[in-house]
Amino acid sequence: MAKPPEQLSKDRRRRPVWIDLRGTGRGLQAMLFGGLASLISLTITFWLLPQISSDGRLPILRLVVLLAVFSVLMRWILAGIAVLIGSIGVLVGGLLSQFAVVYLGITVDPGVNLHGGVEAPVLVAIVMSSVSAFVGWVAYAGSDDAYVAEVMRGVHRRARRIQPAPKTGMLIIQIDGLSAPLLNWMVLAGNLPNLGGWIRDGRHSMLSWHTGVPATTPASQAGILHGGSRHIPAFRWYEKETGRVMVTNRGRDAAEIEARMSTGRGLLADGGVSISNNWSGDAAKCELVFSRAGLPNSRSRGYVRFFSSPQGAARGLVLCVAEMIKELHQARRQRVRRLVPRVKRGGAYIFLRAVTNVLLRDLNVSLITDELVKGTPVIYCDFVDYDEVAHHAGPTRAESLQTLEGLDRVLGALQRIIDTLPHSYELVVLSDHGQSQGSTFLQRYGRTLAEVVDDLVDTTKEPVQAVGKSEGWGPVNAFLTELSMRGSVAGTVTRKALHAKTGEVSLGPKDCEPQVAADEQMVVTASGNLALIYLATTPGRVPLEEIESLHPKLIPGLATHPGIGFVVVDSLAEGPVAIGRAGVRVLRTGRVEGEDPLTPYGELAAASMLRQAEMPHNGDLVVVSRLDEYTHEVAAFEELVGCHGGIGGWQTEAVLVHPSRWRLDEPPVGSDAVHRVLIDWLEKLGHREGLEKPVESKVEA
Repeated sequence: MAKPPEQLSKDRRRRPVWIDLRGTGRGLQAMLFGGLASLISLTITFWLLPQISSDGRLPILRLVVLLAVFSVLMRWILAGIAVLIGSIGVLVGGLLSQFAVVYLGITVDPGVNLHGGVEAPVLVAIVMSSVSAFVGWVAYAGSDDAYVAEVMRGVHRRARRIQPAPKTGMLIIQIDGLSAPLLNWMVLAGNLPNLGGWIRDGRHSMLSWHTGVPATTPASQAGILHGGSRHIPAFRWYEKETGRVMVTNRGRDAAEIEARMSTGRGLLADGGVSISNNWSGDAAKCELVFSRAGLPNSRSRGYVRFFSSPQGAARGLVLCVAEMIKELHQARRQRVRRLVPRVKRGGAYIFLRAVTNVLLRDLNVSLITDELVKGTPVIYCDFVDYDEVAHHAGPTRAESLQTLEGLDRVLGALQRIIDTLPHSYELVVLSDHGQSQGSTFLQRYGRTLAEVVDDLVDTTKEPVQAVGKSEGWGPVNAFLTELSMRGSVAGTVTRKALHAKTGEVSLGPKDCEPQVAADEQMVVTASGNLALIYLATTPGRVPLEEIESLHPKLIPGLATHPGIGFVVVDSLAEGPVAIGRAGVRVLRTGRVEGEDPLTPYGELAAASMLRQAEMPHNGDLVVVSRLDEYTHEVAAFEELVGCHGGIGGWQTEAVLVHPSRWRLDEPPVGSDAVHRVLIDWLEKLGHREGLEKPVESKVEA
């Protein structure tokens, strides 16, 4: 339970002696386990490599002590010169320091002998570091990761020196892609002991909120962080005025979009920090945010700690390899078992899964911890682990659920860190959308949507299509873009290595952001099971009547296709209408002719599609895929077995877990409503003043 602000100083003065003894015991226990792990690693290395030997058992024990001492000294040195060498220097120095520690220990210990040439110490250092990382992974399997445990020990050491913040802060953790029905099932099954425990004992309440359309991270975060979701019609879209395809996780596009919607008074405007998000929320400090393409500041203790720690980057790189092997095994198991639906799991995704599930997760924990220790008023961080795995494995498959269990352990560690600090934080956990499962449109019908459109229109050129295979390139590109834009040697090397002439790095498949020539006639963009179709050479929003005149087969052909649920188009007579196989619904008046095509998609479908149809830069036609009556599966226009972006299934059912003393009269509808709720809670904590009154929310005393 969070500590009341008025008791902070009193609790600090009367800290029981047994708490200090317990902290000392944890430190001694950590030292014992660390020494034992080093001893095991050294023993394995001596057994594996003929390039190293010892004169007995004593030199090995002595080497364990030397490695521990040199490791501490090296980390102090890196922390001291971090300001001078910058972020990239900390990254490279942290990796090299792990090998340097091993090399120094081996050369200083007189009882340890090296055999071979100059390559011997390098080989021994690499093998010993790798074995150490593997031993740490085995030792911490099923509990806190090794790096999280090390962060906890650091907080315990610093706790007595931390000055308490005057007000209770708020830590907001976003679990990307987690649907409310799935979280409810995981809690009932007892698979999330931390988050589920808070809900079971009444400390937190869980509710579902409807995202509306589009059900994407950029749209939801635009609403949650800025109250500006109306600026995002899809994950990617075409703008006729500029002839560009806008992609929301691409640095320059994200910066331009945020400039359009930012009022300067976003969720994080008053001293907050944005970590690993699409948008800044108007935070003065951003870490790995797409719209800012920003690296953590070189003075950041959390960043230095991660890259200089033996459990940080060096361990992470080794475990990334293990995660890749794990992915290859799980993908093969799906193929052998002939699971359906499934998609091909290979290529860059193997690398991206390793980055998100290992390196990025631990780095986020370190950055969050640094801000918690400082007493930052509000912190918002997005963990993309589950979403990335669920896209390729399926939202309810075993590997996806294991990722959720790992994130639950992270939540437990963050709560223990908060309990250790002299100041208090309220912890809010939410998602930006859910995911819906299903075989893809291409798998079902053997053709892409762009190919179907091509058959239905009278044009001389094939439609340009913009689709995506992974959202995981966003964090990697944000990191490399910031680095390449620097005027340092590292920036120059990065630009030349990646051929980034303008400074922007945009790795990943190019079919998600194609170049559109001036004479292109049709553009099709896809975001999950939502697609936007543009008549590129016809300015403005093209009405139904003109489309029927230019391409008479297009709308009937799409509406009656077995893979399409309905098409939304703007009519001159009645505004936006949803056209299905056997009926039409007028979105503004609710008038229905024949069968209502929106009925299978839920009672909020009409309002959601009307709102989406009125967004700027929306497609001339909006296409939503089929929804299976029994399985609630959809057919994504991208090659992803788990998708989101449109409507149908669980993708619009996001979740909000909040302290129970904060009561809501009804669940929010739309991310802008979630923004107002969070602003309301921040006001009640004393962090927002002089703002317009948000929607009503009751808070118990």
